[in-house]
Amino acid sequence: MTKTSNDCRLTTFDNPYNPFTQFAEWLLFDNSKDYFTLNKLARIEQVDESMSENEINIEHERAIDEIIQNDFLNIYKKVYRNEEVNEQIA
Repeated sequence: MTKTSNDCRLTTFDNPYNPFTQFAEWLLFDNSKDYFTLNKLARIEQVDESMSENEINIEHERAIDEIIQNDFLNIYKKVYRNEEVNEQIA
């Protein structure tokens, strides 16, 4: 089944925490490994206050895809908020 939401996050394969439901733990793990994923994402995203929420979401996912495409260490992956639900439906 196709994902109906583009509510996604960038994370690393080794991070055991869910960036949606365990954000504090996720962030502590991420920073303790010197990934600083949120900082990297902020540098790549091109968001401004004139953008709609939908445009921001599209840009957010574009930036995530760009980071993954250029991830020569293969440490990053994209996860969706409703991924588990969609996989169960499929």
